[in-house]
Amino acid sequence: MKAKQETPLLFRKHRAEEWIGRIYTTFCVALLIVIIVSIVYFVASKGIATFAINGVSLSEFLFGQTWQPDSNKFGALPFIFGSFVTSLLAAVIASPLSVCAALFMTEITPNWGKKILQPVVELLAGIPSVVYGFIGLSVLVPFLRDIFPGQGLGVAAGSVVLSIMILPTITSIATDALSSLPRNLKEASYGLGATRWQTIAGVVLPTVLPSVLTGVVLGMARAFGEALAVQMVIGNAPHIPRSLFESASTLTSVITLNMSNTVMGSVQNNALWSMALILLLMTFVFVLIVRLLERRARI
Repeated sequence: MKAKQETPLLFRKHRAEEWIGRIYTTFCVALLIVIIVSIVYFVASKGIATFAINGVSLSEFLFGQTWQPDSNKFGALPFIFGSFVTSLLAAVIASPLSVCAALFMTEITPNWGKKILQPVVELLAGIPSVVYGFIGLSVLVPFLRDIFPGQGLGVAAGSVVLSIMILPTITSIATDALSSLPRNLKEASYGLGATRWQTIAGVVLPTVLPSVLTGVVLGMARAFGEALAVQMVIGNAPHIPRSLFESASTLTSVITLNMSNTVMGSVQNNALWSMALILLLMTFVFVLIVRLLERRARI
């Protein structure tokens, strides 16, 4: 009799807990949606005001090469070019190193490889960006200045610093993809007489390629939005560089250097918000590419 009385009480308690969980989850999801929509609306409204209110030409802003706010010239092409070049070069440098590190930890020496490389990768991921920038400014820039022409500040220094910063992202995703690979694929390759390197080149890497590309895109997304470390080593010159060892600038470095020196609502301030809008749109593009790669990986 007592057990029958306790059953409805337990049922009502579990039902109440379920409703509390649903309400809390719904509130958190709704709050995230409101925050994201608010950020997009705020950045878009400020960025579009440059063209809709201040009368700056969109073509001049995207393709103009002269940035002189005092003369009402807002050509952002050098900064867009600098952001894309440094991100692409960083991905080119970091991708082979990351894939090789992932192969070393999963295929070559899986027993003790992770014990050595995994803590190193995690340590790189936890280092603040200002430390990367300071080390690049103190070590990398003098090294480049002694070997190559120029002052050492430039696209090359920024790309190398960014490649080290995105190395943990690509390595972690590549390692997870290699670890989740079905064992029977490799065993079938070995059964046909293939060597370990033939199996890696012909079976393992083609199978995990979409996941590795996802890591590369995420790494590029992080490199594209990095500000402080790049600002310290790239030179911050408002022109398109003619070589990797010339000073340049990126969208993020221009925003961080000039935003505090402008008046809210001025043309220059709105132009900086337009650069922020470009960064936001590029983030959406990177997310879309990742989704397409994930869909390809599932197929």
